[in-house]
Amino acid sequence: MRKREFAIVFLVLLGVILNVQPAHAQDATSGAIGGMVKDRRTGERLAGVTVVVHSLAGNGDYTAITDGRGAFKVSGLPPGLYSAVFIFAEAKMKIASIQVSIGRSSQVYPQMDLSQIGETIVVKGRPNIDTTRTTQGIVINRSYIQYLPLPSGRNYKHIAEGQLHSVKSRALSTFSLDVDTASYSNVRRFLKEGQRPPSDAVKIEELINYFGYEDRAPQGASPLAVYSEVAPAPWNRARSLVRIGIKSVEIPAKALPASNLVFLIDVSGSMSGPDRLDLLKNAFRLLVSNLRPQDRVAIVVYAGAAGVVLPSTPGSQRWKILEALDALEAGGSTAGGAGIQLAYELAQKHFIKDGNNRVILATDGDFNVGTSSEEALIRLIEGKRKSGVFLTVLGFGRGNYQDSKMEQLADKGNGNHAYIDNLLEAKKVLVKEMGATLVTVASDVKIQVEFNPRLVRSYRLIGYENRMLADKDFNDDKKDAGELGAGHSVSALYELVYVKQASAPGIDRLKYQESRLTSAGASAELMTIKLRYKPNGSSKSRRITHSVFRPKNPRQRASRSWRWAAAVAEFGMLLRNSKHKGKSSYKQVLSLAKGALGQDTDGYRSEFVSLVEKASALR
Repeated sequence: MRKREFAIVFLVLLGVILNVQPAHAQDATSGAIGGMVKDRRTGERLAGVTVVVHSLAGNGDYTAITDGRGAFKVSGLPPGLYSAVFIFAEAKMKIASIQVSIGRSSQVYPQMDLSQIGETIVVKGRPNIDTTRTTQGIVINRSYIQYLPLPSGRNYKHIAEGQLHSVKSRALSTFSLDVDTASYSNVRRFLKEGQRPPSDAVKIEELINYFGYEDRAPQGASPLAVYSEVAPAPWNRARSLVRIGIKSVEIPAKALPASNLVFLIDVSGSMSGPDRLDLLKNAFRLLVSNLRPQDRVAIVVYAGAAGVVLPSTPGSQRWKILEALDALEAGGSTAGGAGIQLAYELAQKHFIKDGNNRVILATDGDFNVGTSSEEALIRLIEGKRKSGVFLTVLGFGRGNYQDSKMEQLADKGNGNHAYIDNLLEAKKVLVKEMGATLVTVASDVKIQVEFNPRLVRSYRLIGYENRMLADKDFNDDKKDAGELGAGHSVSALYELVYVKQASAPGIDRLKYQESRLTSAGASAELMTIKLRYKPNGSSKSRRITHSVFRPKNPRQRASRSWRWAAAVAEFGMLLRNSKHKGKSSYKQVLSLAKGALGQDTDGYRSEFVSLVEKASALR
């Protein structure tokens, strides 16, 4: 990325500029840092910029948000040296040294170049002041301005891509089912803004599972049904691609159980802005508009401290809920741990037996006060899920979006994780797919696949890298796994390399392996899928077994669901620049996707086609 200069104006003077009162008028033992932030290119004053002032003497951090004029002020600062970081969207800027004196206000006037995403500029040391004066104050001598990389606040856990495994050495593949879709909407946001997403932001299973598939809902007593299909992999014709489809029981909206919901809303300073708190409030308005009289909603907010802004209120009083939402404003630091504790206490107080008891956490994930470590938050969530209250996590915002932390919270809270980048996505998650989002029908869902070594030499699971389980975990009912909601449609893809001959010449007979195949091994079975789940409210699991056979006619055209899943997987591999992408191309992805659009009544698949075209243009 080509570096450009930020124009930074730095001024230390008595508080007469911008009508700022001297600090000693408020506190004779402290000083202040204030100023105004502008867009360097347009000169526009930037409202909603997060300003984090850090004491270099170890006296802690102070946070402010620029107002509608782009102005901010942090008062009550002990004298000494401070640094200041300015965060807007995904742009960050840092001033490394600001002197604060008693009775004085140190003024800074940064002009941020918003095109320089992920870049920062640092003013080193205590700068010498140039005598050149401008309408904004005194300009820093440019020799003291230096570019330094500042890591983005976005937190994506590294994904070590799944590899090919030999069936002879590793005959079993075991993983937890995943129904999160946050990665797809996050990737969509990047592409619509003309950026390629970071590779670790691309979780292929979440891209695939963003879409519905044409699998039939279960017909019997089980809440889950399993399907499979095999065809040649589009990107590598020497391999086969198996799609495993799992469909959960559908529950009509009118028949959904009563809901006891607690909206846990982050109103800290980092949530200021149209794509954060404003979008969040509009999203929850959609959910509130679909409440029934038997449903209940409470609202807990957290910033510097956590508090209840709306006690548990029946759905028949929507106006009260909407009034509480409309009154929310952003400001302060982020006491996320305290908010989660309070929300669970409120949900447990109004617990509905056989109902949907759930905390819906809406945040950018930037927990930085209180219970802030991932480990502490995870332990807290794990302890609360035993009460029967589940957790849904909705992500908002850009720049400091904490994807990894939010995914773990949802997983440990027996819930799901979605990223809301626009109001249409909010409608999809909270209205159209409300049953799948909020009503769990099967818990601790695990898959274990056993491969037939007579027919399959090696295999690779596409995606699910952070969902892998030990083989022994499959039968352990104490091991936590994924949850499926009502009407969920989930897919998992395996690449297979077939055995070309039953035994390899020149290799001695193995001493510690079975010398004879069972009758099943001698059949046309490629693999056996075992699915284990707990019916909602049960502590004892049940098992479903499904066999996958080698297709009799490999040239037969695959189903629309198979072709769509293959297109999305190939797109994910291109975005990640996967070493397994083979002969993948955007042209091939488009051909597959356009041939599998189907009715597409909601336009999700057509939108995917446009995203592929955008990604192709960004190469």
